[in-house]
Amino acid sequence: MARAVGSENGPIWALGMMSGTSLDGVDAALVQTDGTRVFAFGPSAYTDYTDAQRAELRAALGQWPDGSEVKNAARVGEAAHIALAQTLVAGNPTDLLGYHGQTLAHDPANARTHQAGDGQVLADALEVPVVWDFRSQDVAEGGEGAPLAPFFHHACARFIGAEAPIAFLNLGGVGNVTWVDPRIDAPEAPDACLAFDTGPANAPINDLMQVRRGIALDQGGALALSGTANTEFVQSFLAHPYFTRQPPKSLDRDAFPDLLTSVADLPDADAVRTLAACAVEAVAQGMRHCPSPPTALLVTGGGRKNAALMQELSARLSVPVQDIDDTGLDGDMLEAQAFAYLAVRVARGLPTSAPSTTGVAVPVGGGRVSYPLS
Repeated sequence: MARAVGSENGPIWALGMMSGTSLDGVDAALVQTDGTRVFAFGPSAYTDYTDAQRAELRAALGQWPDGSEVKNAARVGEAAHIALAQTLVAGNPTDLLGYHGQTLAHDPANARTHQAGDGQVLADALEVPVVWDFRSQDVAEGGEGAPLAPFFHHACARFIGAEAPIAFLNLGGVGNVTWVDPRIDAPEAPDACLAFDTGPANAPINDLMQVRRGIALDQGGALALSGTANTEFVQSFLAHPYFTRQPPKSLDRDAFPDLLTSVADLPDADAVRTLAACAVEAVAQGMRHCPSPPTALLVTGGGRKNAALMQELSARLSVPVQDIDDTGLDGDMLEAQAFAYLAVRVARGLPTSAPSTTGVAVPVGGGRVSYPLS
C-alpha cells in the first residue's frame, strides 16, 4: 500500500487535513481520486482547537523555523491532527494522507514560507504514507506558494457538471478566489485557472472578537449585522498597493497588521462591520481580474456562514453569489479535500500549481512524501 501508491493509476482513497490561518481547528476529509478526477467523497471530521491550543499556535504566528514558539506550535498541531485522523483511518480505507501543517509565516517575495509540523510524525503515528510541505517547492521556483486549492476547484467544477466558467471564493483567514474553465481538461493548461488571494477575510474579524470579547469569532455575523461600516476607513484600506498588483499574488495572514489598531476607536459592532466591508471590497477588487465573468461565485470556508459577509457580497457583486453547499459540495471541508486530492497528485508526479495559480514559471509539483518507518 504505502510504497506503491505513486505508481498506481486508478483511484485511491486519500485523507486530506487542513488547519487554516483562522486558527479555529482541524478539518479532515476522505476523497477517492486518481489525482485527475474526483470519483467520490468519503467521511469527514472536524475538531476545534482548545483555547490553550489556540493560544500556543497564536504565539508562534509570524515565526520562522528557528522561532522560540515554533516547536510548541508544531507539537500542538501534530497532536491535534493525529487524534482527528485516527477517528477516520480506523474505520475507512486510507491509502495516503495529505497534511498541510499550520502556516505561521508566508513571505514569497523573499522565497520563503513556513508551515509548522512534520509529516514523518504523522506517518509513524498513523501508519499511512503522508504528503506534506506542499508549498516550499513552488516558492523556491519563484511562485507565490499560494493558493494551492485551484487544481482541486477545477476538478470540483467538473464533478458538479459545470459547463462554463465559475469561480470559487474561499473565505478563510485570508480570502482567495479561483476562476476556472471546466471545458479545459488539464488544470495546469493555459486559461484553465486563475487564482490569487483577495485580501484579509476572517482573520482580522476573529482577532478583533478575541481581543475585545474573548471569543473566537462573530458567530453568524450577528455583531457585524448590528453595526455600520466606516466607509472612509474602507476606502483608505483599498489604497493599499496590494490591490493594484496583477495576479497571481498571495498574502500572509498578518499582511495588514494595522487593521485592528485602525478601528480601535470604533464601537465593537461598527468595528467588525468595517472589517467585514474591507473583506468584501477586497473580493470586489479581485473579481475585476477574472478573464471573463463567471456564471456563479461559489463561496466556501467559514466566511460563508457570516451573514454580513454574504449579504454584502451579493449586494456588491454583479455575479450570482451562492453558498457552495447548495451545489452538493461541502464548504466546510473543501480545503481538507483539496489536500487529499493534491496528495495524490504529488505521489503520482503531477503538477500542483502553475503560472496562472501561483505565478511559478512553469507547472510544478510540490510536496514530499514520508513513509511509516515501522
